[in-house]
Amino acid sequence: MHGLAEPMAAEGAARAPGTGASRWLVLDGIHHAYDAAPVVKGVDLVVGPGEIMCLLGPSGCGKTTLLRIAAGLERPHAGRVLIDGEEVAGPQRFVAPEKRRIGLMFQDYALFPHVRAIDNVGFGLTAAPRAERRRTARGMLERLGLAHLAEAYPHELSGGEQQRVALARALAPAPRAMLLDEPFSGLDERLREQVRDDTLRFLRDAGVPIVLVTHDANEALLMADQIALMRDGVLVQVGTPDQLCRKPASPFVARFFGALPAFDGRVSGRAVETPIGRAPTGCGEGCKVRVYVRPEAVELVKGAADDAGGLPSARVLDSRPMGSTSHLKLAIDGHAAPLTLNVADDGAPGVDDVVRIRLDPRRTFVFPATQDL
Repeated sequence: MHGLAEPMAAEGAARAPGTGASRWLVLDGIHHAYDAAPVVKGVDLVVGPGEIMCLLGPSGCGKTTLLRIAAGLERPHAGRVLIDGEEVAGPQRFVAPEKRRIGLMFQDYALFPHVRAIDNVGFGLTAAPRAERRRTARGMLERLGLAHLAEAYPHELSGGEQQRVALARALAPAPRAMLLDEPFSGLDERLREQVRDDTLRFLRDAGVPIVLVTHDANEALLMADQIALMRDGVLVQVGTPDQLCRKPASPFVARFFGALPAFDGRVSGRAVETPIGRAPTGCGEGCKVRVYVRPEAVELVKGAADDAGGLPSARVLDSRPMGSTSHLKLAIDGHAAPLTLNVADDGAPGVDDVVRIRLDPRRTFVFPATQDL
């Protein structure tokens, strides 16, 4: 799917939204504060039809507030919200949530406990006669494989079934945009993957802008067409999952997608020498930098150490089988902290073995040492 938001070149940078676009959800210069404490600081975001944008970030970064502003549950202190080309929030205009035609899903699903599934789904179809509401609701339940549970009450449904009923309720009125706040956090790991896949399929079929809030980086990587990573009320980088993983704009972005070992050094000859190999960089000659290394960038070289062509060596501190892989901790000369990585279990080295390692420079990230972590 074509991405609408380009990756930011640096923390705090933003792409100017195309505010005239129809069938898009546009957040334009959004500011918001609670008790004079800013929680959203000048956010610009554009989400296209059928596009899934994941708002990702640590707790308290402002992502849920931003979702609530898009939904109309909060009025921004500055900026505008446009849906399908219509301004629904701005300095002179504010459209109530129930009039925005937005589908909402929250982590607790918010189903009415004493109302059957079919009537929960039909709740938002208030303009239609009861028979038509039930017909539409039954059709939505059939699409989600829940027609046999139409007359069940929420307490008679599993967590995954409740989640799908909530999804059907949100989609039944044909919303202009879908907003989801941590919709899978209440499911156990066994159910989460299947329910997530089902939800993803139906959301794409709706063909409307979709914003999903999550703090789970892996979930964002699996679901998103675009990821908007937030920190302290600002967007630090917006781009495809591949862009954020392969071209992080800052150490914060690089480390958000997994704990990374870091090595300090100085640039010499457009590269940095580390205890595990050289990493190329565009930083200036002599610049003090920090090199972050993805675990998959470190490869164990098979064969005798004498045949390894001068590659750095490491001693195995710990080796634990993890099914098809083994989890290793390696002691690296010149680096205090052990290096951890997973390798294929077939022929994995044992404790106290000395191994040679090769660094893949394409999976290393070099930033000035003074750059904010």
